Amino acid sequence: MLGKKTYPILMINITNKSNTLRTAIATAIVKVSLPETIKAIIDRQVPKGDVFEMSKAAGLLAVKKTSNMIPDCHPIPIEYASITFNISELEIHINVEVHTIYKTGVEVEAIHAATVVAVTIYDMLKPIDKNITIEKVKLLEKTGGMSQFRKKEPKGITAAVIVCSDSVSVGNKEDKAGKQIIERLKTHGVNIKSYEIIPDDKNIITDKVNYYSSESIQLLIFTGGTGLSPRDVTPEVLEPLLDFRIPGIEEAMRSYGQQRTPYAMLSRSLAGIVGKTLVLALPGSTRGASESVDAIFPSVLHIYRVMKGVRHD
Repeated sequence: MLGKKTYPILMINITNKSNTLRTAIATAIVKVSLPETIKAIIDRQVPKGDVFEMSKAAGLLAVKKTSNMIPDCHPIPIEYASITFNISELEIHINVEVHTIYKTGVEVEAIHAATVVAVTIYDMLKPIDKNITIEKVKLLEKTGGMSQFRKKEPKGITAAVIVCSDSVSVGNKEDKAGKQIIERLKTHGVNIKSYEIIPDDKNIITDKVNYYSSESIQLLIFTGGTGLSPRDVTPEVLEPLLDFRIPGIEEAMRSYGQQRTPYAMLSRSLAGIVGKTLVLALPGSTRGASESVDAIFPSVLHIYRVMKGVRHD
């Protein structure tokens, strides 16, 4: 029909996400109408076979085949699946627990499996009980993903973003990397107190570190100057100013980037502490800067809890 709005079938883009441990628990209830039905299950006298073993096998297949049935679901590496049963009077309670280390969650997989287990039980019992119902299929619990960690991190962190670029500082090129960093920081509740563009100059970079650390800016991000050209001096200037480096942050950024471009290994990104200020040196390319932020936020904000003596959960 002319003018009718259509919606494309697509899979959500998760390429910017990082692998984390994700779990989900789903449940379903199958209710029978006769005590004899429950007895037949327990005694393994159901004509179609062992109800729990058959339905468990069906559920495990359902976990692994969810993406084949639900169009928008991503294929996920299932690393653990458990299906358990509990009989309460005339009700069979089904619990399905699924684990993965991946970029997206497994709640649909758990719900799908719980549903298939329930339908399998229904199919096996229908010859001996004509009044079976399937009830309360639902998700009980899910964990994992950056949203889980985001809830734990401090809000209102103050930041300064400094673009190190000769060409941008004289107006020959537009800054996009710094602006991308700012947009991403805002989504994590970071307050941008300053945004500057400076040339690749050792003295100016040094002055900015000294100034912002003395002004109690909590997060100072430099973008640019981490490559291999003669004017890329940001890491050399920053390193002697740091009280100590944090290699794990640097490794996380390069590892994340290397999965997306083979040139990330050439970046000399740097992370460390000056006083109470976290200093980061990120690539100057728009993509490199954006991916570096995606790689470490919001998890890196936990550093402010650690520096206050708050233990890891």
